[in-house]
Amino acid sequence: MMTAQPPGESDITITWQHHATDPQSIELVVVLPTFKRPDHLRITLQSVINQTTPKPYAIVVMDNHPEGSQGAVAAEELLKESEVSATIILAHRRGNCAAYNAGFHTALSTYEHARWIQIIDDDEIAHPDWLENQVATAERLGVDFCGAPQHPIFDGGRHQDWQRHPVFEPPFKSSGQVPILYSSGNVLLSTERLREHQHPWLDEVFNFLGGGDSDFFDRCKRRGARFGWCAEAGVDETTPLRRTELSWLNSRSLRNGSISALIQKRAARSMTDHAARIIKSSLLLAASPYRSLTLFVNKRSLIMALNPMNVALGRLLMEFGFANEQYRAADKN
Repeated sequence: MMTAQPPGESDITITWQHHATDPQSIELVVVLPTFKRPDHLRITLQSVINQTTPKPYAIVVMDNHPEGSQGAVAAEELLKESEVSATIILAHRRGNCAAYNAGFHTALSTYEHARWIQIIDDDEIAHPDWLENQVATAERLGVDFCGAPQHPIFDGGRHQDWQRHPVFEPPFKSSGQVPILYSSGNVLLSTERLREHQHPWLDEVFNFLGGGDSDFFDRCKRRGARFGWCAEAGVDETTPLRRTELSWLNSRSLRNGSISALIQKRAARSMTDHAARIIKSSLLLAASPYRSLTLFVNKRSLIMALNPMNVALGRLLMEFGFANEQYRAADKN
């Protein structure tokens, strides 16, 4: 059962809107959540404005800052100089999932005939053929959701070797149909599927833990959704050096394990399902030293090798009600 009500008038404020073309002609909407990154938001937005696709598209920016609207102001300053249709909103309900829900709601209600919604975050930079590649691959594969890589670019161009850490590596290497997606970062979504599920699409119980996207994809898969991957539509993700620190990497691995267990726990329909989940968590924990050793042999990094053990530990901790809400302290994420 969902834990939040659909966005209402008090949850969303439209601060600026521009229709370069008839809203009914828009085929594709880019949704861009932002939180206290006005400078990089301008860079991200410029990369979206520079897309070469011939398809008419629009942009929805969701500023989720609880006290200010720096993102909304920065977005308006840039977008009013462009020829792209756009809507800027303040998403008043705090949290990752709440911001996405506000963006989806705004996109679907403003651009009613759009077939696709594409997500990009405010720390990412898209290449000019990004949108065209994403849509072309999704339509060729006949899928409802199409993911693509997020390539971490560490501050100053240093420490790029950390791209090999499991928390940064993309889940798939080549384009094609895939079993499921694990993150909403750089994902193309079918509006037909979104309308089918209605809102709130991302359960806001995951607001500060993360994983609301994985939970949504899991629910969609159980209702027959199809998933794809477009290796050619990667974005560059500007990544702070603190994400190369042992504390952050371990925290992210623990969080990933917690999310996995929580999604399976919420999907369980019987005592057998619960027992199977607990057995799986126990087996993963038992196997994690061997998996870590294998990873160390392949990666030649002790820090990277800790990932399987931390993921397994995160799953176990969730069974006792402990979860690492890494997104609650956004400045440290």
